Amino acid sequence: MKILLADSLPAAAVARLEAAGDEVWVNGDLTADNLGDALPGCNALVVRSTKVTADALAQADELALIVRAGAGTNNIDCQKAADLGIFVCNVPGQNALAVAELTLGLLIAVDRHIAAGTADLREGKWNKKAYSEAGGLYGRTMGIIGVGDIGIATAERATGFGIDVIAVAKESRSAANVQRAEQAGIRFVDSENEFLAASDIVSLHVPGHKSTKGLVDAAFLAKMKNGAILLNTSRGDVVDEAALINAMESRGLRAGLDVFADEPGGGAAKFQSALAQHASVVATHHVGASTEQAQDAVAAGTIDAIDAYRAGEVANCVNMEAVPARSATIVVRHHDRVGVLAAVLAILRGQHLNVSNMSNKIFAGAKAAVATIDVAKVPSAEVLEEIKAHDDVINVSVNLV
Repeated sequence: MKILLADSLPAAAVARLEAAGDEVWVNGDLTADNLGDALPGCNALVVRSTKVTADALAQADELALIVRAGAGTNNIDCQKAADLGIFVCNVPGQNALAVAELTLGLLIAVDRHIAAGTADLREGKWNKKAYSEAGGLYGRTMGIIGVGDIGIATAERATGFGIDVIAVAKESRSAANVQRAEQAGIRFVDSENEFLAASDIVSLHVPGHKSTKGLVDAAFLAKMKNGAILLNTSRGDVVDEAALINAMESRGLRAGLDVFADEPGGGAAKFQSALAQHASVVATHHVGASTEQAQDAVAAGTIDAIDAYRAGEVANCVNMEAVPARSATIVVRHHDRVGVLAAVLAILRGQHLNVSNMSNKIFAGAKAAVATIDVAKVPSAEVLEEIKAHDDVINVSVNLV
């Protein structure tokens, strides 16, 4: 395959692709404006932060796979990729430990005034009295929003400090997710009001999505305790920055932030931010996943996703229908001979029956097979009789959804 790396991967990862026979193009200078020019001829694209727009995808003539070297895919137009039949896959969970470590680092830095104290020492100022005023973490309550891999990893580390960790119970949580969360020390409460009233610390671990944009607004902040700490290592636009500044100035809230709503897209740039420069904020440069351990794990997961595609499978695809729309499943038992399925599909096409999903499995001995074909509407008796009339069809049945 021809693979374009729009963001760098470790040399060992590139070597692994080349050893598999892939032709690898590396161009870390690509942006949303010129990515499309580099896509013709590419079969696969790997990105981290590079934005993949609908206009860029429209120029891709051979592209079949996009791998986001990380968890979030909000920098990729996943719907446009779906419309073009391009798989979008991610590498979830590989950077969870790194982000969790930074989250706890920000918490300690906020509580113990580490950034301000360091700045004073660099200027030759000694002020032990001021920097001795810390609350301490033991026995505090941390509320986690986003109980996925990162949220759970954060909870595991927080409990090591003697912090009580809570989250809001939701009906949509799977039993497996609840079990993992509880094993990590998370206790579930019934409502957001109870959650915020109890939390000395609120830590955000949600994906970037229209449903999470502005999640932490003035109303949310008003329910937090006076002097509480807000931690955000997820996405900048989850927080209403003006509302947070107001809450810090009027009610003594403090914040540890790795992300900002208007942060630069590149690695180095001028950045003027009232929130980042606020005295009640300890901040980093969106580096939550930027440890050597995390980057190596993400790179390995990225190559695994490409290898899976090469083997005919798709790992962690985010733009496929979870349950394809269907009204019925046609089950065709047939002789395992060339052209049988082509004939069946031709019959369905002639009757305008769209196939949403299908599979074909061979019985032992390779003399017979069974095809299951999900279709958008219930087939007529005439269609079934036409399929059954084929010389190599053994039997036809229909299961209604």
